[in-house]
Amino acid sequence: MVQAMSTGVLARRDPEPAGRRAPGPVRFAPSPRRWPVTSFDVVAFLAVNVVVIAAMWWRHNGTMAFHDRTAILLSAGQLLALYGTFLVLVQLVMVARVPWLDQRYGMDRLTRWHRLGGIAMVFALLGHTVFTVLGFAASDGKNPVSELVAQIRTLPDVLAATVSLGLMIAVAVTSMRIARRRLSYETWYFVHLYSYAALALGFAHQFAVGSDFSDDRAARIYWAGLYLIAIGLMFGHRLVAPLVALARHRLRVTRIASESGDVVSLYLHGKHLDRYRAEAGQFVLVRFLTAGRWWKSHPYSFSAAPNTAALRLSVKALGNDSASVAHVAAGTQVMLEGPYGAFTPAARTRPQVLLIAGGIGITPIRALFEQLPGNRGDVALLYRARSVEDLVFKDELDAIAARRGFVITYALGSRRSFSARNDPFDARHLEAIAPGLNRRDVFVCGPTSMMTAALAGLRAARVPSDHIHYEHFTF
Repeated sequence: MVQAMSTGVLARRDPEPAGRRAPGPVRFAPSPRRWPVTSFDVVAFLAVNVVVIAAMWWRHNGTMAFHDRTAILLSAGQLLALYGTFLVLVQLVMVARVPWLDQRYGMDRLTRWHRLGGIAMVFALLGHTVFTVLGFAASDGKNPVSELVAQIRTLPDVLAATVSLGLMIAVAVTSMRIARRRLSYETWYFVHLYSYAALALGFAHQFAVGSDFSDDRAARIYWAGLYLIAIGLMFGHRLVAPLVALARHRLRVTRIASESGDVVSLYLHGKHLDRYRAEAGQFVLVRFLTAGRWWKSHPYSFSAAPNTAALRLSVKALGNDSASVAHVAAGTQVMLEGPYGAFTPAARTRPQVLLIAGGIGITPIRALFEQLPGNRGDVALLYRARSVEDLVFKDELDAIAARRGFVITYALGSRRSFSARNDPFDARHLEAIAPGLNRRDVFVCGPTSMMTAALAGLRAARVPSDHIHYEHFTF
């Protein structure tokens, strides 16, 4: 039964009575392979490299690093260069979308760590530049500006290193939240392509003038190995794997359906989808293989649980490129990177689940609502929208709820229309929607403001943090 829905009202859709005949089962796509990599393995790898880098630096410098002020400055610059370079390679691995990292930590954590690592990387490389220039200036009796100009003009690849640092700073600045909000995805993506040029320029400088490389064969082999691992993971997972999937599945757009005023769904068909490993809640990076589009990839979520018949992605018009998706021609071939994300049924730890969605965040939640295993009443969905017209997939959600015995609550209205008495994210209301809330897993996806309110309500309801799974849906 669906209650009347009006501004500022919580409307609950209860399961239909038992006995309704369900349609035949859907054959879902096979789940991704689970990798036995633990957090201990990752931390141990990082710790070993930190120690090895320090040990090699000490072998080259030893107590001479503290001989005088000039030696201290130059040694500090060297050490910061080494760790800054290591952070560059770690950053590269974090954006390589390595499956075992993605499954272990999920997109949100990796994105947050990537942002923090980028800040640390830039400060380390800036520190290297400052300490090195100050050290040589003290040794040569010059002022720092004159020393910097002289190094750029005379030392091999210092100009390349300066350009590399400038590109790294540009990438880091455009990744800051205040800048990211003002940039379109297309601009942000284009700027980030320069990070590969920065990596190449930094590599040339490092091996040309780095004292740890020019006279130490073991160090050169060690660092070349780190570069090969990072670049191999990047190209293997971001280029080779998508090309292999393109050749195997030959996915094409067969239909585009309008879901609401600004949301469309792409239906993709291809070959051997019984071998395409994906789960509800994941997303892919999509390249439309047409002139003007093939070089750009955009992240879109599965809005239906991936199955062996077809894949469905849903897109909201948030920018020029996403708005133009509605006009992609049927038959257009697509290349997918991924699937990515740990916001999947595999994250579930409890028998009962509450799903919370808002805005276009309903796309992965709708797929989870379809695929999550559960008995009658085990899964509840709270869907926040401004009006009935803004509800995407409502008929599908109601049909899934009726077929599986799940519960849906629609929270409709503007933010101002909700008071403390009827706030859908108040702890008391969340408990009423999903009894036994602190014993459930909770999946949350939607705009940042909605997620902030939902997470605050869940914490007030004393839901353990390891029961809360969320993904910031900002694409």
